[in-house]
Amino acid sequence: MVLGLGIDIIEIERIKKSIEKYGERFLNKVFTKEEIRYCNTKFNKYQHYAARFAAKEAVYKALASGWKEGLRWKDIEIQNDTSGMPSISPTGKLQSFLSNNTQLRISISHSENYVTSVAIIFKNSSA
Repeated sequence: MVLGLGIDIIEIERIKKSIEKYGERFLNKVFTKEEIRYCNTKFNKYQHYAARFAAKEAVYKALASGWKEGLRWKDIEIQNDTSGMPSISPTGKLQSFLSNNTQLRISISHSENYVTSVAIIFKNSSA
């Protein structure tokens, strides 16, 4: 059963400008140390930062009450498996939103100038 669905789109240039203007303050507010490390190893690091930002926004929207409940940006960590597929590593307050039988999935796509992400929260069906 679907419990929530969120989508976000962002210009890569917008994230690039935020990083250039606010530097470490912006990065450390929004991204985990692992996300920063990952993005900084990529050729187009701003595209990867934008992808993580869009995914986090999509998760907030899927939760609907996420902003009201005091979730922090870094409570949502975006990771990639060895094939590149993105996933969520919930920490902090996000863990309390998700019960044992609830899953959160994301998808991220990008073009030269934009990144979009979709997040879905669903309850596992009991067999």
